[in-house]
Amino acid sequence: MKKRNYMSLLALGLISGATLAACGSDDSATPSDTASDSGDDFSVVMVTDVGGVDDKSFNQSAWEGMQEWGEDNGKKEGADGYTYIQSNEDSDFVTNLNSAVNANFDLIYGVGFKLQEAMTDVAGQNEDQQFVIIDSVIDAPNVESVLFKDQEAAFLAGVAAAESTETGKIGFIGGQESEVISRFEAGFVAGVKEVDPAIEVNVEYVGSFGDAARGKQLAAAMYSSGIDIIYQAAGDSGNGVFSEAKDRMNADPSEKLWVIGVDRDQEEEGKYDSGNLTLTSTLKGVGAAVKDIANDTMAGNFTGGETVNFGLAEGGVDLTDGSLTDEVKKSIEDYKEKIINGDIEVPETPEK
Repeated sequence: MKKRNYMSLLALGLISGATLAACGSDDSATPSDTASDSGDDFSVVMVTDVGGVDDKSFNQSAWEGMQEWGEDNGKKEGADGYTYIQSNEDSDFVTNLNSAVNANFDLIYGVGFKLQEAMTDVAGQNEDQQFVIIDSVIDAPNVESVLFKDQEAAFLAGVAAAESTETGKIGFIGGQESEVISRFEAGFVAGVKEVDPAIEVNVEYVGSFGDAARGKQLAAAMYSSGIDIIYQAAGDSGNGVFSEAKDRMNADPSEKLWVIGVDRDQEEEGKYDSGNLTLTSTLKGVGAAVKDIANDTMAGNFTGGETVNFGLAEGGVDLTDGSLTDEVKKSIEDYKEKIINGDIEVPETPEK
């Protein structure tokens, strides 16, 4: 497995990219929007997962990285520069990828493991087209695969939750059950148990990355059961977790409820009438990876057929300070060093 010689992905662009405004789904490119020939201009496009570029999480991180790449290189949003094609359901993936190919984009990103099957099919039929899959692996010479050691950042989130809970009950809400989200769950539970094996961790899955109402419903049940901290790795569904926590805190601030954000700093999503309930957020350098691969490919250095995997040691994942106490932050740094040094090996799959 190849490792790119990147600087820290997070330092390169994730945090700064989070300040860029994401466009709403209504502005997404359609096949007619991208029908013109891009000519000699290098152009990139991302096909989204169902969460959309305004999911305040995974897709948005990728889109912010693409926007930053465009700004840095004097590109305009559109067919000759950079754009995205919105997927509203899984059945859109093949159609959207083919639309990107037909529009002559130089580099096509598939954002999310759910596009793996569709991209494998489309890439196999278009061997001269350059593709990138994020959060999955495709063994093809015209596809670069990008993975992240999500379990390592999730472990730190578990430590933070275990050292911050006042009830001894913690929750995890995932989007759709998958190898990727299993890494989040496994790392988080391992981090909690490393601090205190007696702490209860309740795990639930929404079944979708685009169902905020169901995310809110699951969060309501958890908070009602005495859970005071929920880590959500659920894309747009996770916005329902924030919504439920804010409704409860606005009604009764003495509840002291928290949410742990995912993929980007979600402090903004935790603001309520009298404070902020985002305890911390796990960071994932998706946007910076999108930006760097676009720059490398534009320079003629596309590395198709390779898989790169970024963890704490590579600066590809991390944890924000958020509302953590100084004592907890110090503990986090200690555990981070142990993971990087190999003293702790974080599991990738949950214990059954």
